[in-house]
Amino acid sequence: METLLVDRADGVVTVTLNRPEKKNAINGPMWRELIEVFDEVADTPSDRVLVITGAGDGFCSGADLAPGDNPDLGVEAGGIGSTFRQMRVVGRAALRLHHLPQPSIAAVNGVAAGAGLNLALGCDLIVASERARFSEIFSKRGLNVDFGGSWLLPRLVGLHKAKELVFFADIIDAAEAERIGIVNRVVPADDLAKISGELAVRLAALPPIQLSISKRLLNQSFSVSMADALEFEDTAQSMNFASKDTAEAMVAFLQKREPKFSGE
Repeated sequence: METLLVDRADGVVTVTLNRPEKKNAINGPMWRELIEVFDEVADTPSDRVLVITGAGDGFCSGADLAPGDNPDLGVEAGGIGSTFRQMRVVGRAALRLHHLPQPSIAAVNGVAAGAGLNLALGCDLIVASERARFSEIFSKRGLNVDFGGSWLLPRLVGLHKAKELVFFADIIDAAEAERIGIVNRVVPADDLAKISGELAVRLAALPPIQLSISKRLLNQSFSVSMADALEFEDTAQSMNFASKDTAEAMVAFLQKREPKFSGE
């Protein structure tokens, strides 16, 4: 691919944003390649976990607004129509990540700003280097929050804190991001790949269908009633008891061994 590095090992797909000279800013080709990768992973049963990280010393500095790199987006683009079409591509990338059946991890190794921050927020878990920095930088660029940030951020930090982060576009460090609930863990920079990789391996060893169902139940929890949530849980659990992986888990428990899940 032109802008991404994709590596597969033992069920873990590692996608590295590969424009280090631009702090991995996302241009038009990268948006489309992200959609392509998300679709491919979603349709590949042997892909159990997705890890997203950045090349060099940055995770992602946001969308590349330079006209030469993103000809349909930016102050010199060809009007509202072309910008709106490009933003639909951005929206598709955000939805593909959100609806990905497999669990996803953002391994944030440096700056995560604007759409780069919201790309990380769109993942199920975030592991951050102690050197990581975060900002909803949009207002300082004369823009509104995008790539799902208006939906994701309030669910993580609360509405008032989300407004503060979006309005002022301040840069916060990894420790503050952990304190307010943006990231799951902050780790030494030299250990980021190792620790995020260990988490990915642990997830890859779990039953993929059941993880996918739990992810979907949690994602929709803010938009359904308790009664609806229980109905969805009951239906899903009934399906689980008919699966080979649940049967394997029960046998492994009785035999006092680790289960081996096949995704069936």
